[in-house]
Amino acid sequence: MVDSEYIEKVSTAKVTSNIKDISEELNWRLRVFDSLSYPTLILKPDKTLISANKKFLESFQIELDNVIGRKCFELFYSQDTPCGSDSCPVFQVIHDKSGHTFTLRSQKHWEDRVFSPILDENGEIAYIIESIRDVTRIKSLESELSGIKEFIDRVIHSSASAIIAADIQGNIQIMNRVARELLGESRKGKLKIEHVEQLYPPGKAKEIMRMLRDERTGGKGRLLIPMTSIINVNGEEVPVEMSAAIIYDDEGNETATMAIYNDLRKKIEVERRLEETQKQLAQSDKMASLGQLAAGVAHEINNPLTGVLFYANLILEKIDDHDPIKTDLEFIIDDANRCKKIVKSLLVYSRKTDSCKSIAHINTLVETSLNLTRDQKIFGNIHIVKELSDEMMLVNVDTNKLNQVIINLVINAADAMDGKGTLTIRTYRDKRMRKVFLEIQDTGCGIPKENLNKIFDPFFTTKQVGKSTGLGLSITYGIVEEHGGKIRVKETGPEGTIFILEFPQYVPADDEIF
Repeated sequence: MVDSEYIEKVSTAKVTSNIKDISEELNWRLRVFDSLSYPTLILKPDKTLISANKKFLESFQIELDNVIGRKCFELFYSQDTPCGSDSCPVFQVIHDKSGHTFTLRSQKHWEDRVFSPILDENGEIAYIIESIRDVTRIKSLESELSGIKEFIDRVIHSSASAIIAADIQGNIQIMNRVARELLGESRKGKLKIEHVEQLYPPGKAKEIMRMLRDERTGGKGRLLIPMTSIINVNGEEVPVEMSAAIIYDDEGNETATMAIYNDLRKKIEVERRLEETQKQLAQSDKMASLGQLAAGVAHEINNPLTGVLFYANLILEKIDDHDPIKTDLEFIIDDANRCKKIVKSLLVYSRKTDSCKSIAHINTLVETSLNLTRDQKIFGNIHIVKELSDEMMLVNVDTNKLNQVIINLVINAADAMDGKGTLTIRTYRDKRMRKVFLEIQDTGCGIPKENLNKIFDPFFTTKQVGKSTGLGLSITYGIVEEHGGKIRVKETGPEGTIFILEFPQYVPADDEIF
């Protein structure tokens, strides 16, 4: 038999050992609980606090005895009643049986409160552990970053230049208002351009990336192209100045690309108009100088030429009709008369007399000019089409000189068609600009490109010697300029040529509506 006293000693030793083990386990768990770096609480599902770690007591400067047994809403909010179910994190944890994080703010202080359920052996919530993390500094940094981002966004979207940024795969991430307008985005429609390759002609995007990575083209990661083209949503090419860059991270890896575009269409148009104006000024200066020269030459030639004609005719009257010299004298007189016509043209070209201006309708001038040319043989096989506007189009001009201009252009058009084709005369106006326009269109062979800059030069002609003095268009140009107008070739090619004349519209002072 086993001694009862021995059994009692053994049983007492086991109990003592178990109590010791439980005590050590509790001490270990308490040490872990106290070593947590965040203030932490343990509470029951009924919101009764049963423990708080050392970090909590230090942070909130409270004794453990003032925590245990109190309700969480009493400790934190000094309330006698619990929070509503919608705003109570403990209720949410119990309902979902899962952890939840809630962010709370009190004045300038921000906290993240993490609630985690502790389940019993039956899977029910026995306790809830709550950790409190001060995230005030993180929230302040987020606020600062948000402010910086908002500032950068305002800078980008208020820029007068188009700005586009894309990730390293080429997907567009940022596009400011000016860029959307440049690409032709409709306010109601969605922008169709979502990738940088859609911005350029085929292969151009890859070429730009190669240039960006090449240190010989502006420096690695930077590129300036004074003029290139991008494609808008309608597939049209838009001339732009482009400044592009690669964006790198701290380790030098490519993370994104960006480009700034300046629309060059207005600049190109201004340059074109400036070049045209400079040409017109140069032409006017040249005409003025040549006019003075022509006047002097004409007067110097006219006097001896008159003498040649006088004596040649005098001799012709005295000799017999069968005299062999008669034919030679007739040649002399014919050539002298031809010279006289040239001199007369020079005098008209250089004449600075005052014009006798009057108010006339442009259509009336056209009809008068056509009546004056109707009997000429060169118009026998030419079909004349008149597209004359019914609007009131008055001009203040010297009608004789304007008739001379129209007749000259009509005859030139007939010559260009070799007497066969369609001659179209068109009139219209621009009410807003107060301009009257006259177009004379033929179906001739056109003007060679190399001659376009010379057609208004004195003595320039492509006709055979003796067929033209080369002063017709020069005189026409001078008359049009004298009336404050402009003349130019609107179109020319194998299908024909269109000359366009522009004159200021006359509007009576007492009637501004025409």
